[in-house]
Amino acid sequence: MYKLGHIALAVIFVLGVVLTGCNSKHLVAKSGDTVQVNYTGKLPDGTVFDSSIGRQPFEFTLDAGQAIPGFDKAIIGMKVGEKKTVTIPMEDAYGPHLDEMVIQVSKDRIRLDGEPKVGQILKTTDKDGTEYLFTIAAISDNGTVTLDANHPLAGKDLTFDIELVSIK
Repeated sequence: MYKLGHIALAVIFVLGVVLTGCNSKHLVAKSGDTVQVNYTGKLPDGTVFDSSIGRQPFEFTLDAGQAIPGFDKAIIGMKVGEKKTVTIPMEDAYGPHLDEMVIQVSKDRIRLDGEPKVGQILKTTDKDGTEYLFTIAAISDNGTVTLDANHPLAGKDLTFDIELVSIK
């Protein structure tokens, strides 16, 4: 009887380890997993620049280049249902703001239906078919328009409230 009790406990222990081992790989996010997350992204001053709240969770594959590197790193190791807040330095977000990606052009070189406005996004295509996006950063009184090809979040550290919803 004594041996039977120990055998039963050993079987329960082994089953517990096996079952936990089988499920744990699906509960912790790792590189290559497709995940769904809810998030809210904030600038250093607390301004929200994007959020999945009220929409479908953001679905992507970790380390596949579908999200900024720091976002991937923040999610790897998280468990389903876990929430956390992380600050991602600009180097792991959209990189530094590069002055060489800012140009000035004459206002008459910009083709628009109306007058250009600061903050307006312009899209252009070069002769090879590559698309470029520019934000109108400034308009001077002399008719010069400053165009910025940096990502709007370049040069900024970003804070994200993240919840790992699922791992597929």
